[in-house]
Amino acid sequence: MKNAIVFGATSGIGKSITKILVKEGYKVAITGRRLEKLEELKKEFPNQILLKQNDIQQVEDVEKVFNEIVSEFKTIDLVIQSSGVGFVNPKLDWDKEQQTILTNVLGVTKLYVLAYKLFKEQQFGHLVGISSIASIRGSRAAPDYFASKAYQKAFLEGLYIKTKSIKSKKVFITDIRPGFVDTPMALGNQLFWMVPVEKAAIQIYTAIKKKKRVAYISKRWQIIAWVLKIAPAWVLKKMM
Repeated sequence: MKNAIVFGATSGIGKSITKILVKEGYKVAITGRRLEKLEELKKEFPNQILLKQNDIQQVEDVEKVFNEIVSEFKTIDLVIQSSGVGFVNPKLDWDKEQQTILTNVLGVTKLYVLAYKLFKEQQFGHLVGISSIASIRGSRAAPDYFASKAYQKAFLEGLYIKTKSIKSKKVFITDIRPGFVDTPMALGNQLFWMVPVEKAAIQIYTAIKKKKRVAYISKRWQIIAWVLKIAPAWVLKKMM
């Protein structure tokens, strides 16, 4: 039986991907802030889920929880980082900015580093980060969120490049870039190409199985990514 950790499994993509992993035969450690939501998930699969309450904003506790899971599982095959916050924040309220940075930058970086070091020691493992289509360019409505996702994209790419030093060649890094998924994290109104969370989770698991380097969810968002990459900033200023 393979072992996985899902950070941010209380709802949305993290919860849905956990259910898929369990049905595919994984033993899964789930983490998140809301204990009652984690307990609901564990009740569905009591024999395959290990529950660890954790707030990724509490960076000093991330390593403690991670090490507890590793101690219990012994080896980890897959780590999925699904924790995240985001706000439409055109007035740049500092409380919202700070929450975004603590979660999407500091907490996520801590987890990425822990996972990479473990996999290098094991000589195998797969790290999957849920970034976003927002990682491609900036935004006037949520500059902190878009910037945090760009940071994650670059960090994951850096870790991918670092795997060159791992002799086994069995450590994989995947960057999942969803467009609009029907979760509370979908920012804004009148969103198009909204993907049901269950469909998104299935596509993410397919990308994991194929060990994709980058996967857009759904696939049509790759078109938007291409347009965003080549569009001049003055065009985005008018549109976004």
